Amino acid sequence: MNPFMVQDPKQKARRLARALISDMLVYHPEKRQQGIRNGTLPQLFKDEIEKSWLEYVEQVGKDMAETTSFWTEALNEILAGGGKVF
Repeated sequence: MNPFMVQDPKQKARRLARALISDMLVYHPEKRQQGIRNGTLPQLFKDEIEKSWLEYVEQVGKDMAETTSFWTEALNEILAGGGKVF
């Protein structure tokens, strides 16, 4: 089965979190490098994270967003490059 056609809400939420965070890297690669280098990722990406979080909650629902770790995992794995920053 095509993984993009899966209707499981948790898989969709995880995939959306990863897509939203990945978009931050596409648009702000230098900012990310600066944030990793200086240890300031949360501060530098504050506005982008807040905006994307609102989109995430709107798409997956407040309950799913707040009771799963998909968002934080995506921030750490993708934006922080595997570090435990968020």
